Amino acid sequence: MADAEPQTAPAGAKRSDLPVRVASAVVMLALAGFAVWRGGLVLTGFIALAGFAVFVEYVRLVAKIAPDPARMVAGVVSGAFYVGWAAFALVVMPVPLLITVVGLVIATDTGAYFTGRALGGPKIAPSISPSKTWSGLAGGMAAAGIWAGVVALGGGYLISAIGPNGPSLGEALRTVNVGIATLIGAGLAVVAQAGDFYESWLKRRAGVKDSSRLIPGHGGVFDRVDGLLPVAIIAGTAWALSQALGQ
Repeated sequence: MADAEPQTAPAGAKRSDLPVRVASAVVMLALAGFAVWRGGLVLTGFIALAGFAVFVEYVRLVAKIAPDPARMVAGVVSGAFYVGWAAFALVVMPVPLLITVVGLVIATDTGAYFTGRALGGPKIAPSISPSKTWSGLAGGMAAAGIWAGVVALGGGYLISAIGPNGPSLGEALRTVNVGIATLIGAGLAVVAQAGDFYESWLKRRAGVKDSSRLIPGHGGVFDRVDGLLPVAIIAGTAWALSQALGQ
């Protein structure tokens, strides 16, 4: 009976942490949703503020890792390039693409979490992120692929609505390559997971669990957008190139 209290205390602590995590998530979603709804300078300011917070947390991690000033400077410069590129990509891309990118990362995390918990199996890189499994990666890819396919089909349907015959699912299927969109979504899920692993690797080397304690129950801003950064870079750059080429 002496061991009963130590066993039950952590469970209670986890239960008490859930309301904090949920409340923080609701606040974050509300702020992001408001920024997207207002658009313009409000959205740009929100992205810039979040990007600055991520950069500060990145520098804090580098400061714990770098063995000398030269490597500290190199780490700060690489962090500024990485985070700055992602933030700029999010600022310049159109809102529909922004929503698509964020939704894809959320789908990846959700699919990976539930599939990994349900199926388990071999770990991808246990020394970096012990909870990540190959089955979870497959689930994240599937969820992101479905999200991208649905978004592409929905976009095609909306475009068909302005045609002479009105909205048509058949026309949407003819004009949009849902299969390619699904494959792109699955590929970007791998990119999102790579961003997650990168931050986990930084935290492992720095010897910390979270990038900061800014968000109650969730850690830092970097912890929440680690997978979004590389996806934003790829999606935003691809969109910019397509605009430059007139496609």
